[in-house]
Amino acid sequence: AISIRKFSEKPITLDMLKEFGSMSEKMCTALKIAGASRMNIVISGGTGSGKTTMLNALSKMIDPGERVLTIEDAAELRLQQPHWLPLETRPPNLEGQGAITIGDLVKNALRMRPDRIILGEIRGAECFDLLAAMNTGHDGSMCTLHANSPRECLGRMENMILMGDIKIPKEAISRQIAESVDLIVQVKRLRDGSRRTTNITEVIGMEGDVIVTQELFKFEYLDESDDGKILGEFRSSGLRPYTLEKARQYGFDQAYLEACL
Repeated sequence: AISIRKFSEKPITLDMLKEFGSMSEKMCTALKIAGASRMNIVISGGTGSGKTTMLNALSKMIDPGERVLTIEDAAELRLQQPHWLPLETRPPNLEGQGAITIGDLVKNALRMRPDRIILGEIRGAECFDLLAAMNTGHDGSMCTLHANSPRECLGRMENMILMGDIKIPKEAISRQIAESVDLIVQVKRLRDGSRRTTNITEVIGMEGDVIVTQELFKFEYLDESDDGKILGEFRSSGLRPYTLEKARQYGFDQAYLEACL
């Protein structure tokens, strides 16, 4: 079988995703502010759920003056910023030499003075390098990974790092995740073929050895129509966001608070 991913000539924006029914007006506003306020965002979902589309849409909120590095296995991101530098992995040759991995590129990216680092997908121990970058002056970094819920997303990040050669206690890894990630955006392809942003979840911090989260938005399943369409609604938790301080630094605190409540 051959899989062909053909990109639209017209870049997809968050407003377009809202019009497609993928999210509500308030969710769209909150994500716009999150992108512009340099929050560290992880986009989680299954295969074909729209993770890369969401990442491309969020990247439209990056200031044109920022230097952005993207790291991917296969080039799928289409950023519009003038200071965008795309990096791509390289497979080994026939002798098994010369491979350039995502981990290699993340480490080298830190030497290129980026304002943000965007990873097409994290699959292994390079997750720790990205978290370190998020926590050391590269606010606004983003990535995607395969997981079915925000809680599972956090567990997968922990496991990726533990499976690498990094000898760090699990509690220290959990703390690094809690201190680095601001938002988890969960996307899902429903059984009727539609794609929805099912959760927007904040990562608050640690309570004991557990990462604490707070749900800001959720897609709630209601019913199924006669023609097989999934019916549901997007609901806000009505809670004051912990990421409000980041929005305040860029003058978006009032709009962000109104969107989340």
